[in-house]
Amino acid sequence: MKYIDEYRKKELILSISERLKSISKKEIVLMEVCGGHTMAIHRFGLTSLLPSTIHLISGPGCPVCVSSQHFIDMAMAYSRVPGVIITTYGDLIRVPGSTTSLEKERANGSDVRIVYSVLESLEIAKMNPEKRVVFLGIGFETTAPLTAAAILQANRDNIPNFHVLSAHKVMPPVMKALVDEGVKIDGFIAPGHVSAITGTAIYNDLATLCGLGVVVSGFEPVDMMQSILMLTEQIESGTPMVEVQYHRVVQHEGNKVAQKALADVFELRDDSWRGLGMIPKSGMKIRDELSAFDAEKQFIVEVPESTEPKGCICGQILRGLKTPVDCPLFARKCTPSDPVGACMVSGEGTCATYYKYRS
Repeated sequence: MKYIDEYRKKELILSISERLKSISKKEIVLMEVCGGHTMAIHRFGLTSLLPSTIHLISGPGCPVCVSSQHFIDMAMAYSRVPGVIITTYGDLIRVPGSTTSLEKERANGSDVRIVYSVLESLEIAKMNPEKRVVFLGIGFETTAPLTAAAILQANRDNIPNFHVLSAHKVMPPVMKALVDEGVKIDGFIAPGHVSAITGTAIYNDLATLCGLGVVVSGFEPVDMMQSILMLTEQIESGTPMVEVQYHRVVQHEGNKVAQKALADVFELRDDSWRGLGMIPKSGMKIRDELSAFDAEKQFIVEVPESTEPKGCICGQILRGLKTPVDCPLFARKCTPSDPVGACMVSGEGTCATYYKYRS
């Protein structure tokens, strides 16, 4: 508790707020690309402490939300294959597909199980050698090393009935894609946990080629306010760079062990993002030498053409073009208990965060 209190000191938060108000002259837009940061901003009411010149927008930082509709529909198709056990993190089970959801498929008899770690999926495969286990691999560079470790272990231990359907993605290409699309962004609040794995070099092109500041932030209110201050100082002085606020967790070189696991198991491929379409070299594909564990290589399933939920603007929200309150479905037809779009399902989704803290 003492550790947390250090980063929630009211006096420090207010002093940063006053500093921001004294130096902020330009109209600037900062995008956070982490669902944890979106939650922190709204949970602690940080926008009320900012000068009117600073605007925060939420980007594609929720792993569940950015997973394409086609991936969701493909997961449903796998769940209907006889002898297949689908394992997934909890949020994904409730994401509406084009016609159904994994939750509904489970109710109809499919073997869909919620796990808290990919290693649980590996154990399920060991305990059910007559079945084929498909783990739905979602998330950015934070969760992908765990999936990589499970695949390497399955290879070492000869567990041939363990497979992964990979929707793992990398963060820098989508940040660049938003800039190239013309979304108004003056700086990025970069994800702390992703950066703990990757290090900070992945953001260098955003600073040097795009002229945008990037600050890797922690998740407490002092972290967030300090990161906003650092970006504001960069923008006001015209010196965009990559900086780390979250020094207690993030090192510039990142986690070399996790990076090696990623390199040993995955290679980059073009991948589809909800609301953004196909982004080059933004997804993680299992290498051919480990294709025995790649569900897409081991199963051929028919997936009908995917359709987005009617009236849902999740794609525009993920691009920072709209906020949840702009959606006519928000808090009316679309709620956490009965979601229409993916952004309302996950605890890291922008719509779910706005709904929880909407007062």
